Amino acid sequence: MLRLVLPKGSLEKATLELFEAADLKVKRDSAVDYKATIADPRVLDVRILRPQEIPVYVSEGLFDLGITGRDWIEETSSDVESLGELRYSKATGDPVRIVVAVPADSPVQQVEDLPQGVRVSSEYPRLTERFFRDRGIDADVRLSYGATEAKVPDIVDCIVDITETGRALRAAGLRIIDTILTSYTELIANPAAAADPAKRHAMGQLQTLLDGVLEARGKVLVKLNTPPDALDAVIAVLPSEKSPTVNELYGGAGYAVESVVAKAAINTLIPALRDAGGTDILELPISKIVH
Repeated sequence: MLRLVLPKGSLEKATLELFEAADLKVKRDSAVDYKATIADPRVLDVRILRPQEIPVYVSEGLFDLGITGRDWIEETSSDVESLGELRYSKATGDPVRIVVAVPADSPVQQVEDLPQGVRVSSEYPRLTERFFRDRGIDADVRLSYGATEAKVPDIVDCIVDITETGRALRAAGLRIIDTILTSYTELIANPAAAADPAKRHAMGQLQTLLDGVLEARGKVLVKLNTPPDALDAVIAVLPSEKSPTVNELYGGAGYAVESVVAKAAINTLIPALRDAGGTDILELPISKIVH
C-alpha cells in the first residue's frame, strides 16, 4: 500500500536496525542495492536513497512515506507533512546540530562578529544563505562536497557543518560559535498520501511500531516476589515514574511485583530490591513499549 523511502549513508545502519527491531525487516539482494522489500501488507515498495533527496521525492509524490533529517527538510524547503520525530541518529539517541564554526584561535566570538563578504563552506548552502541573510550578513556561501572542516582557514573563513558530539570539529581545530538548527530524524509523508484515510491509517500503524521500539530502548522489565511485610519497602526502592504492577500470590503467600526500569540503573536496583526483601528477581528485555 505504501511506497517507502529510507536513508542511505550515515543513517542507514541505524535505520535498518530500527526496522528490524520493529519486526519490519528490510530485505535486499546486497548491501549496495537501492531496491528493497518489507514482508508487511502495508508496505508496497521500498527504496534506499540519500537523505538529501528524500524530502524532495516525498514532496513530489514519488513516495508516500520517508525517513530523513529535519536538516534536509529545511535545506530543500520541501512541502512534506512531518508525522513526528524518531529519536535516533547514526551514533546516539541525541539530535545532530547544524553549527557555525571558526578556527579555534579566531578572535570571532559570535556570528555578528563575522565581516561582510565572509567566505563560508557548507553542504547546506540554502540553509546557510538564509541564516546569514536573516542576520544582515552578506556571505559568500560555497557548496561543499565533503571534508568541509579541512577548508578553514585557507579556502574559507568559517564553515557550517553537521555535528553530533562536536568531537570531529574540535579535532580539526575548530570552535563552534552558533547553532543554526537542531535536527532529529523524522518520519515524513506526502501531504496527499497522508490525506488518504487508508494510507494514513497504515502510516500510523508503522509509526506505532517504530516508536514502540525507540521507547523500549534502554529499558528492561523487572519482576520479583515479595512477602507481605516487605511490599512497602520494595515499592519504595522501585523508580516512581509509574506505579508498578502488584498482584497477590496464590494462598496469600505474598505479592508479585513488576515494573519497567532504566537498564542503566539495573545493577544498583537489583541488589537494593533484594536488600528490601524481594526474591525471585527477574530482569527481562523489552522489544516494544506502546502507550
